[in-house]
Amino acid sequence: MSLPELSIVIPCYNEEENVRGICAAVTAEAERHAASHEIILIDNHSTDATRAIIRQLCAQDRRVRAIFNNRNYGQMRSPTHGIYQAQGQAVIGMCADFQDPPAMIGRFLQLWRGGAKIVLAQRRQERSSVLLTLSRRIGYGLLGRFADYPVIPNATGFGLFDRAVVDALRRWNEPEPFFRGMVVESGFSLALIPFDRPERAAGETKNGFRTLISFALSGLAGSAKGLLRLPILLSVWTGIGTIGLLVAALVAMIIGGPVWPLVALTFGAGMFATLLLFIGLIGDQVRLIGERTRGVPLVIEEERINFADRS
Repeated sequence: MSLPELSIVIPCYNEEENVRGICAAVTAEAERHAASHEIILIDNHSTDATRAIIRQLCAQDRRVRAIFNNRNYGQMRSPTHGIYQAQGQAVIGMCADFQDPPAMIGRFLQLWRGGAKIVLAQRRQERSSVLLTLSRRIGYGLLGRFADYPVIPNATGFGLFDRAVVDALRRWNEPEPFFRGMVVESGFSLALIPFDRPERAAGETKNGFRTLISFALSGLAGSAKGLLRLPILLSVWTGIGTIGLLVAALVAMIIGGPVWPLVALTFGAGMFATLLLFIGLIGDQVRLIGERTRGVPLVIEEERINFADRS
């Protein structure tokens, strides 16, 4: 069997209500727009009927392939591992819940055939709770301000990646791959497609406030190495500010005003919190260095289906 023109990678976790429908919709679009295709469903140790349904889909169509992880490896490692297993000349990564519309596959391929090595879908707006919207804005704000390369706001990772891009990123050996940042950092030509992201077709989102904050911090630690130098600059400005506060406190003591000790205490508490943040980020970067040294795989697979006939 020859290698496919298009690979579509769909990570799954407890998507029993969506996986059959998304597979049918993606198959229809791929048959319409691609010369040949494969679908890779990588399951992150679902606890519902998702795996049983995936087995049925693989039995019905050998172009549908499955990877079952032996545990849940999170939302950064598992999808990236799936992309690295794809063999298509173009690889699309998308969610299983229909928030990444299969109807955009044709447009992705059109721009790719026109020369773009990376095509990313970019949300025009986000319909979510105030808390989730705030967490996304904080995450994108931190990444946009401190990342070592531009981070595209509202690009969730739904997109197409040329074979050359996938092969290049696989060689980076990132233990916690912030994939949507890595593709920009790679420097390959990139095209954006604005779109209105629909609601989930069924089931509950796996991207809660805690998950999004963790994702943002992991991306920040892995993509903003310049933060290691920022505490030095902060210490200089803190020293200048402290001298000013000391002078102000002396003046307040002379005239009998009680406010400045409170201001100094507030300033000290704020700086302590800031230092804790940077210590945490530095610690996370040290952890990533340790993971690279250990050579930890992105995931450990429990089982593969329909990969043996691929050449």
